[in-house]
Amino acid sequence: MNKIGVYMEQWLIRRAIEQDVPAVLALFDEVIAWFVETGNQGQWGTEPWSAQSHQAARIREACALPGAWVAEDQTGHVQGALILGEALPYVSAASEPEVYVRVLISSRDRQVRGLGRDLLGFADDQARRAGVQQLRVDCYGGGTGALVRFYESCGYERLATFQVEDWPGQLLGRRLPV
Repeated sequence: MNKIGVYMEQWLIRRAIEQDVPAVLALFDEVIAWFVETGNQGQWGTEPWSAQSHQAARIREACALPGAWVAEDQTGHVQGALILGEALPYVSAASEPEVYVRVLISSRDRQVRGLGRDLLGFADDQARRAGVQQLRVDCYGGGTGALVRFYESCGYERLATFQVEDWPGQLLGRRLPV
């Protein structure tokens, strides 16, 4: 397994590989179970992604992207994933070069608290390395709005809303200081 990566806080952030797909799917399953428990079925539904062949294929493809990263804890367990890449087709095109956060997910385990923010900080670092000042992300814009508020608390601002079938989305952006 490729252990070359960047240590950030207590995490080893390294490139994702095919062998990480089950662990990343398990993160989605964990978060979906939590969504069901909290009444948020609108974001990703109620069925585990590991049981849906199209979602498993989607995660397999995403983990193969050059901007796919996972965060391991000190025991080597994948606790989060960050996938950077091109903007998805349902959002407006960027007006300048950007780093687009396609996927950000972390375990619901209390010991992992703060990993999402750490991964967004890693995305900032990747943008700086690429000489890019703009980052964008899209997320579920429905429910209580907690996810939108999370990104706002990380320095992102609302840019536009969009709809994919009956799924309400929010596009957010952040400019890095020069």
